[in-house]
Amino acid sequence: MLAIVADGFGSPDVLGVQTVPTPVPAPGEVLIRVSAAGVNAPDLSQRRGDYPPPPGASPRLGLEVSGEIAIAAGEWSVGDKVVALCNGGGYGQYVAVPAGQVLPAPANWSLVDGAALPETWFTVTQTLVMRAGLKAGMSVLVTGAAGGIGGAAIQIAKILGADPIAIVSSAEKADYAVHLGARAVIRGDREDVAARARELTGGKGADRLVDVVGGDMTRHLVDAAARHGHLVLIGSLGDRSSTLPLGKIVGNQLMLSGSTLRPQSPETKAAIASHLRQHLWPALGDPALPHPKIRHFPLAEAAAAHRAVEDRAHYGKVVLRVD
Repeated sequence: MLAIVADGFGSPDVLGVQTVPTPVPAPGEVLIRVSAAGVNAPDLSQRRGDYPPPPGASPRLGLEVSGEIAIAAGEWSVGDKVVALCNGGGYGQYVAVPAGQVLPAPANWSLVDGAALPETWFTVTQTLVMRAGLKAGMSVLVTGAAGGIGGAAIQIAKILGADPIAIVSSAEKADYAVHLGARAVIRGDREDVAARARELTGGKGADRLVDVVGGDMTRHLVDAAARHGHLVLIGSLGDRSSTLPLGKIVGNQLMLSGSTLRPQSPETKAAIASHLRQHLWPALGDPALPHPKIRHFPLAEAAAAHRAVEDRAHYGKVVLRVD
């Protein structure tokens, strides 16, 4: 089969199409004929050499796909249209995936666009919903709100009856966050994040906070948190270190948690998939749910797709179309 292979670490130019063996699914795995593969920040980090795959995972890029079942396992049948969270290897014509990490392709979505969902929706469900206990009526402050993780956090919060507030860095991204369902937007590049968050929550602060930026932003989020708030650290696209006010964390009884999805066990990923399917997946089929902005690139143009995601003006998602 054809797949994208990285010729070493570095710029997007290390990515190219090569012929590689078609994967053979292990017991309990399905083989998916890929229609599209999502491009995510962990792919960029792995390409640069900053995020090595965990033991046993595919060394090739690609953590989410859409397509059709080619070899079945578990509840799945040949020909089923699905989306899936991969353990790597999604940038190719076929990928083997544990059956528990597969979900039915959502209604009212093209099969290609469905590839933009699994990585971000699994991540936010695991961290914000299952771990941080997001519930209806809670306020949720979301950094990077126009990105893949941020956009998923806004929509998941909205579906569950919570109150999403977006933090973005441009007027265009602000409009996009509102389109996805944010009640209000804070311009992190020009406003006092903590002061504005308290204003928008009646002086209370945010109950749940999603951080994909790190650095100074993490400090602002601690200042913006409500008493007994929970800050979920999913990434550090800015600075990987931060100086935090420990007295405020203790005094306000704040919870801080961090997690990465890729090293989790198949059992944990299957549990996330089950939660998604029961509580969130039906809402994706609602025609009234806004779809994210999704840009398509041919598989052979993976390098261009990575450059597009690295552009600071980028928002929404990018997928590689496998023709």
